[in-house]
Amino acid sequence: MTQTYDRFEKLKAALADRSACVGVMGLGYVGLPLALHFVEAGFSVLGFDIDEDRVAALMNGESYVVDIDAAAVAAAVESGRFCATTDMERLGEPSTISICVPTPLRKTRDPDMSFVRGAIDKIGENLRDGQLIVLESTSYPGTTEELLVPMVGTAGFEVGTNVFVASSPERVDPANEVWTIANTPKIVGGVTEACTELCACLYGTIVKDVVRVGRPITAELTKLMENTFRSVNIGLANEMALICQGLGVDVWEVTDAAATKPFGYMPFYPGPGIGGHCIPVDPLYLAWKMRGQGAQARFIDLADDINRSMPQYVVSRIAGMLNDRGLAVRGAKVLLLGVAYKKNVSDVRESPAVDVMLELSEQGANVRYHDPHVSNLMVVEQEYDSTPLSAACLSEADIVVILTDHDDFSADEIVEHAQAVFDARNLLAGISSAKIERL
Repeated sequence: MTQTYDRFEKLKAALADRSACVGVMGLGYVGLPLALHFVEAGFSVLGFDIDEDRVAALMNGESYVVDIDAAAVAAAVESGRFCATTDMERLGEPSTISICVPTPLRKTRDPDMSFVRGAIDKIGENLRDGQLIVLESTSYPGTTEELLVPMVGTAGFEVGTNVFVASSPERVDPANEVWTIANTPKIVGGVTEACTELCACLYGTIVKDVVRVGRPITAELTKLMENTFRSVNIGLANEMALICQGLGVDVWEVTDAAATKPFGYMPFYPGPGIGGHCIPVDPLYLAWKMRGQGAQARFIDLADDINRSMPQYVVSRIAGMLNDRGLAVRGAKVLLLGVAYKKNVSDVRESPAVDVMLELSEQGANVRYHDPHVSNLMVVEQEYDSTPLSAACLSEADIVVILTDHDDFSADEIVEHAQAVFDARNLLAGISSAKIERL
């Protein structure tokens, strides 16, 4: 017990006075901002990534994450308190390690745990006495206790005694300038009370509010609940768009009117589908886990079906608009505005725009796109380059399709020059024209 207390107090004191070295494993859109926040808090930070190009860019003071300025990276490197490396043998150096690696889906839409398992294996090979290991990567409920805890035992340590383990799922919202790492409450759940306390001490140095829960599985399930809530409500908004279209009603007007109710309702908006790493993926981790328990997550499955059907619905609306003008999809010149999954980001993971592009191409359309944040895009085996946007580019297209409502887009310019516009994001709200159809 004395040894456990000594290790606990030593690490707690090192976190308090910033003498602890903080490790971040995975330097993507979650890990890199996290690492820089720890640097700003006064820690020395060791960042790990398997991508040599990423590591080289960071050490040259460059940034590949839209929310992070290169100047911030350069300042962190020049301070001497940030170092990025591909050398996993150095995992024994930090006092804490936050795992921020991807958790995508397989083609079968089951969890792909290869990145998390790979990270845990590397940590296990280099684990040392007194470290705190935190899983930030979003995963199925039970991951921390099923994968991390056994690794600690295999490495010859005991969780809560000489190595501490917790879950604290990331809550990053790319391009959100209001809610950042610093002011978004952080959920922490440790395997033991000592694990929870140390995890809270770590994140309490960079986050205003830390919310403690009783177990790692509670923390994991909290994150899945958040994104399932969003997925289900976006699915409802998308289904309402289909209903409104059938009734000849403007879904955007309905949604805005409903949002005037000051209680019992919050607005979610329809679109061409859902994208990004979280909302299309996280609920399916929970559904997969429930199938293993012999149960069905019916709301999740239904919302997923509706949301995944939206790109096909968008294509059918595009085809209808072309047909009304005596044109077929085959051979039509289609200009897509925006391929990122949300406004003002460059992330195309799970973007519904890619599905729309693929379907139109397969039907024989001549598809081009413009996105100020995505210079090129690979769809299956074909590479596309972003077309410079101009009056001529807009007017040459048989139809312009707005799939991402980037702030860079000028609604007036689009309406002035385009022959026909299908607006899947309500970018052209308030503009009345016979050439416009909205979702």
